[in-house]
Amino acid sequence: MSIDKSHRLSSIAIAGEPFEIGLQLGRHGADAAHAHLIRTHAWAHVTGSKNHDHVQAARELTETLFPRYFEELRGLAAGLELPLEDVFAWNCRGDIWAMSPDGCTTIQIPGSEPVVAHNEDGDPGLRRGCALATVRPSKGRAFTAFVYPASLPGHTFALNDAGLVMTVNNIRSRETGEGLPRMVVTRALLDCGSLDEAVERVKTAPRAGAFHLTLARSGEADILSLEFTHKHLSVQTVRSPSSHANHLIHAGIRAEQQLVTGSSNSRQERADAMIAEAGGNVDPLAILHDTTQSALPIYRQQPDDPDNENTLATAYFKIGTDKVDCTIYDGNETSPRFRFKSDAFSPA
Repeated sequence: MSIDKSHRLSSIAIAGEPFEIGLQLGRHGADAAHAHLIRTHAWAHVTGSKNHDHVQAARELTETLFPRYFEELRGLAAGLELPLEDVFAWNCRGDIWAMSPDGCTTIQIPGSEPVVAHNEDGDPGLRRGCALATVRPSKGRAFTAFVYPASLPGHTFALNDAGLVMTVNNIRSRETGEGLPRMVVTRALLDCGSLDEAVERVKTAPRAGAFHLTLARSGEADILSLEFTHKHLSVQTVRSPSSHANHLIHAGIRAEQQLVTGSSNSRQERADAMIAEAGGNVDPLAILHDTTQSALPIYRQQPDDPDNENTLATAYFKIGTDKVDCTIYDGNETSPRFRFKSDAFSPA
């Protein structure tokens, strides 16, 4: 299945109590969820595990440690008009199934004005239910994030009102266990006000699954690359232009059991090669829109992509000393679809 390009990326603005936020997100994504998501093998496989001990433990931990986010999930299920048990399991998908349909590629450029750029790759059948959501919770920080139908915000790319940038890459770990859903852990990072606070939150959270995160913040010089799994956490400061696809690459953690797809390996190798060839003139967007590896390209639009993923949006974050400028590209268009700043959450 390929993207229906007649559906341009939309923007939505949401505010209120946690349940109301989830409710509005659910209503926005309900049509795509019912028309496509709940008919997929992925949904059937994941929701078939909703009574698994790990899912039940994850639910108890979420209700206890992060009741606001659990209320968002309750509202999400209500807005979708789907059972909470199914929606909660879906938000545990990467913790219980290594082949959950989530991808992505991130480029990290450190320097006096750091840049983080990211391709959001996902199920193209969900395209019409995705959005750039600006969320103002009654408690917690405002943020803008790319959202999927039936999913909590925070597992894609996002920017909050503290100038914290986060991009997330799927890791297909085979060593998961009991803990918080990884998507709840990353939702919690949207309420963090500094890099140190974000790292500490990941470090102290009981984690079920694995993700790669790129973190940066206005006023802080470093870009951080984090790989976390059920058991381990690796935090590296990015010292030179780098890339990351969908498998563990940090020394000391990459030996963990994981599933590395042909696409992830190809995108990582091609992005690394383009960075090396560019010397000191790396163009993140040129890398993220590259289709040179025709069978397994970085920019993914094939209807028969082997991971069932296409590039749904590209984000470019320029991190300044007092704010972050963000540009969002819809598909491979050269003109941006949205521009916004961390001090003005009004995509236009």
